[in-house]
Amino acid sequence: MQQRVFFFDLLRCIAAVAVITIHVLGPYRDQLGMIPFSDWATAVSVNSISRWAVPVFIMISGALLLSDTRPFDFKYYVQRRLGKVLIPFVVWSVFYAYLSGWGLNGFDAEVAQSVLNDGLHHETYYHLGFFYYFLPLYLVIPFFQILVQKIDNTGLFVLVMLWLLTTTFFLFGFDGPWSNQYYLYTGYLLLGYACYQKLPVDKSLVIGVSVLGIAALMVTVLMVISGSVEANEYTVGRWLSYKTLNTVLAATMIFMLGRYFGERLSGKAKQWVGLISTHSLGIYILHPLFLWPMKTYGWYQGHPAWVIPVWVILSGAGALGLSWLIARSAKTRWLLP
Repeated sequence: MQQRVFFFDLLRCIAAVAVITIHVLGPYRDQLGMIPFSDWATAVSVNSISRWAVPVFIMISGALLLSDTRPFDFKYYVQRRLGKVLIPFVVWSVFYAYLSGWGLNGFDAEVAQSVLNDGLHHETYYHLGFFYYFLPLYLVIPFFQILVQKIDNTGLFVLVMLWLLTTTFFLFGFDGPWSNQYYLYTGYLLLGYACYQKLPVDKSLVIGVSVLGIAALMVTVLMVISGSVEANEYTVGRWLSYKTLNTVLAATMIFMLGRYFGERLSGKAKQWVGLISTHSLGIYILHPLFLWPMKTYGWYQGHPAWVIPVWVILSGAGALGLSWLIARSAKTRWLLP
């Protein structure tokens, strides 16, 4: 049995919080000129420095799954890896299609049905889009498992560097076959594996990666705010994409900082991080339930500097508690693996 590595728990924990934060601040983004500029800029800045969350989840999957050297078992892989995520995704997609039909005027069955009908090619609720590009990664993981065992470190880093180049092309609009979203997402699998297995937890390296990551975040904030002010409306270009160099640098920084500091935590902090990590997928799936009244009834009046943390805590704690309850019963725990 593979030994549990604590820093992955820490990464899941902070990535889950970052995802909730992105969803909490959503209502502020399009209010340029309608709310005080400092309010809007605060929310947009938080959004701009949080885009690494989903890539970090993919990097964790790459680090863990590509490190598995056991012979590939198709039946086990489909049932225990793919099926464990796919079946709950289908169930929750149906549930959130139903939730989409609810609004201030009650339930609209036509809206719910329309959302469900589009579910094959579009998420039924805003947070489920993650699964549409995460699930296809399971098709390439077995091939990547073979690849990383066959090539040496030089070959691995060449592949990662080539992928980084294509994320740079994509950021600046130089499109081609490399702009395929599934290809760009698969690079995070190799990046996570390389950061886990091939890079040392060295202070100078972590500092260097952090400098690049912080610079990427600062540039992202500047480009989003300045571009939006110039256009007189919220516009991001590709700066907030998960598939661009700036986001890759930020995600790499978070991953390496997690490796560097993760094992140093102890006591109560470790217990809470472990609990949140265990229910991270449940938190991801369930937190919009607790944000629904905020967004439906406009309960986000006030400066984002305090509104965002309050709703992150409320929705995060609610999702954690509900996930914990669902996991207590063998009849329901499969819904949140």
